[in-house]
Amino acid sequence: MTAFAGSILSPRTRVLAGFVMALSNFMVVLDTSIANVSVPHIAGSLAISPDQGTWVITSYSVAEAICVPLTGWLTQRFGLVRVYLFSMVGFAIFSMLCGLSVSLGMLVAARIGQGLCGGPIMPITQTLLLRVFPPEQRGTAMGLWAMTAVVAPVAGPVLGGTISDNLSWHWIFFINLPVAAIAVTGVWLTLRPVETVPEKTRVDLVGLALLILWVGALQIMLDIGRDHDWFHSGTVVALAVVAGVGFAFFLIWELTEKQPIVDVRVFRHRGFTSATLCMALFYASMFSSTVVTPQWLQGFMGYTASSAGYVLAWQGVFAVVMAPVVGKLTGRVDARWLVTCGTLWLCFTAILRSHWTANADYWTLSIPHLLTGFGMPLSFVPITILSLSSVEPRETASAAGLTSFVRTLSGAVGASVATTVWVNREQIDRADLTNVISPQPQVLDQLAQHGMSMAQGRGMLEQLVEQQAVALATTQLFQIAAVMFVLAAAMIWIVPKPKRAASAAGAH
Repeated sequence: MTAFAGSILSPRTRVLAGFVMALSNFMVVLDTSIANVSVPHIAGSLAISPDQGTWVITSYSVAEAICVPLTGWLTQRFGLVRVYLFSMVGFAIFSMLCGLSVSLGMLVAARIGQGLCGGPIMPITQTLLLRVFPPEQRGTAMGLWAMTAVVAPVAGPVLGGTISDNLSWHWIFFINLPVAAIAVTGVWLTLRPVETVPEKTRVDLVGLALLILWVGALQIMLDIGRDHDWFHSGTVVALAVVAGVGFAFFLIWELTEKQPIVDVRVFRHRGFTSATLCMALFYASMFSSTVVTPQWLQGFMGYTASSAGYVLAWQGVFAVVMAPVVGKLTGRVDARWLVTCGTLWLCFTAILRSHWTANADYWTLSIPHLLTGFGMPLSFVPITILSLSSVEPRETASAAGLTSFVRTLSGAVGASVATTVWVNREQIDRADLTNVISPQPQVLDQLAQHGMSMAQGRGMLEQLVEQQAVALATTQLFQIAAVMFVLAAAMIWIVPKPKRAASAAGAH
């Protein structure tokens, strides 16, 4: 097997394959967030409570989190292109079933299938890009891929809100069908010549069972923790114990198993481990703001689902412009400097957001999002390349799967912690403001002169305090995010300077 498997493809074929990989990744990442703002529509249509509706999100996240780290074993056993085609066809089928669902049970089952099929697509598209493009073009190819990875979570709420508000929630799933058809056709026509040779390896059933156990318990704990007051709930404590003990047994088993279902040995590479931890900090900070900001806009600032999405959508403008530029820079500039500049820039935008107020207008909210798009690919692309260039070529698929898994897990942890901190800080800030702005008789008298009753006056003051408390809690959350970005910028320097470009020559 040559170091550059894609040499048998024409330049035009490689470009087409790169476009298809980016489109595939965009669709799968989009589905992690497109349903978030549609939960009220889904709950109303299926006659269920909003809390039950959140299982539409949870079921997909759990299934995806379980399947992502299996990518290395799946591609080794069946081949990169075969697993991709099977996953994409399955994703399309389950997307159609999601759109046709008439009950919560049917929708959750279809979302589980969607997550299981969609999980391997992100790491496989990474690995195929590295396999198809020559070393001098891999930075640009990864830039194109990363552009979709950073834009899709932002585009999800925009598309989800717009489609649900103007058409029907069913169409947030039906729009996957033409994209999947294009992707399957494109890969079938272009990438079959670079298929990897499958190896007959046995199934590590114990490792698989332990993976499902601890990841499932952890994801469910993160999703229900805040609603159940975290560790004051016996259910949450039980899930935490299962997740912790299950992870310990899983790690011991996989490290001693000759043919593990998840090759955790790639963490022996210092560059991969430190780059992955840096990515976890970076992504947790980014994803938590994507979760909290629309909740604040819709719950307390009077924005609809669509209009809140339009505020966040500005992140995609500079991300689209910068991603290919960063891809070219990675071959000329030390990637660690790019990550440092990108994360410090994101720290700057977080500081801008920390000055928001309850009276902030549209552009005050939108400009920091616009500027954020400049730093996202500057961080994301080099971190990805650093992590994959730190492992042996034969470990690329496993490393890509574990990187995607850590990214997914860090996003879930970041969102859960951020929403908990947000709610707790709001309660503390409200209590502090109430002590300072207690209704004075003269204030109520002035309100009465404007035609308000005593109860109406108190209600207006309580609403004002609530709005200000939530705004303060939101800005305090961005102060924490700024600190995390600084930590990520420092952590990237633990990664040794890569001696080679990321390769997928031996990934099969």
